[in-house]
Amino acid sequence: MSLPKTYKSLVSTVTEGGQLRMEMVEKPMPVPTADQVLIKVEACPINPSDHGVMFGYSDMSKATNDGDALVAPVPPMGMRMMKARIGQALPIGNEGAGTVVAAGESDAAQALMGRTVAAMGGGMYAEYRCVPIMSVLPVNEGNTARQAASSFVNPLTALCFPETMKKEGHTAIVHTAAASNLGQMLVKICKADGIPLVNIVRKQEQVDILKAIGATHIVNSSDEDFIPQLIDAIHETGATLAFDATGGGKLASDILTAMEGAAARTPGAYSIYGSIHHKQVYLYGSLDPSPTTLTRGYGMAWGVGGWLLPNFLAKAGMETAIRLRQRVASELTTTFASTYTDEISLADALNADIVGRYNAKKTGEKFLVNPTL
Repeated sequence: MSLPKTYKSLVSTVTEGGQLRMEMVEKPMPVPTADQVLIKVEACPINPSDHGVMFGYSDMSKATNDGDALVAPVPPMGMRMMKARIGQALPIGNEGAGTVVAAGESDAAQALMGRTVAAMGGGMYAEYRCVPIMSVLPVNEGNTARQAASSFVNPLTALCFPETMKKEGHTAIVHTAAASNLGQMLVKICKADGIPLVNIVRKQEQVDILKAIGATHIVNSSDEDFIPQLIDAIHETGATLAFDATGGGKLASDILTAMEGAAARTPGAYSIYGSIHHKQVYLYGSLDPSPTTLTRGYGMAWGVGGWLLPNFLAKAGMETAIRLRQRVASELTTTFASTYTDEISLADALNADIVGRYNAKKTGEKFLVNPTL
């Protein structure tokens, strides 16, 4: 097929004048070499992890449109935090899917011609994207780009939580923001693999969503007896590992407190240093941008740290990564199926009103960018 000489792509720039500017630019059409493929992008999810590059530390409550571009002021603290990216037009979009329309000369690349593939290569909010074949996941025949759009970030993150659990010697998991697309995938994974899972949500309708897919332990943080409920669930499951998508506030501390409370129910020698079993909470998201508050009421055998998918996969090795990706491909329309409430174009993604909606990051609302619109 004949390809255009240029294509449209979204980029985000922090200017010297203290402004974030997200806009559409024209780029020259790349020619794939060796082990590369050129994908005509047809579907890309907007994940919370994309927002960091899109908006950074700008004040999105004051975002407006300047012609076709989205602009937002960046406060002084934000400028200090983003000093390294000032003046750089950063490509946006961690993952997406589409059709391979050109390929490099290697046999592996040529074998992907015409195939529907998912890719995680950054810069996916674009009409075309050239990536190495190692960044590509060919999907099964009959699967669409829309079905494959979210093949990496959520599925691999959900799969790597149990992998982390096993590597660190834990036997059960606590997960927050549990009614999200990722959370629902984790429920299905843990149910299939026999892993006890405590799901923390904040609304009754989210409790109902998880019950409908077979979740066993669900705790609503809005309930007055949230902590007693959480202690009960952790005691029943024996969970000493948690993954927290909220990041800020005191939820991580509440989980550690509940873990200590559950441990105290098991008879043993008293120690002023608390239970001897290590309790770990990993922050993997920032749905709550406020500071993380720890009350230190849970002994001394505990930890709070950051967890990032690429870092874990780098440590886990290629064999693990391939095994997990194969599982995603085989269960793409079941365990790892994603639902979208809105489908928007590249131009729509710059509209201040629409940005306000997808930047709210509400559980149950997920936007899909379709560059072909």
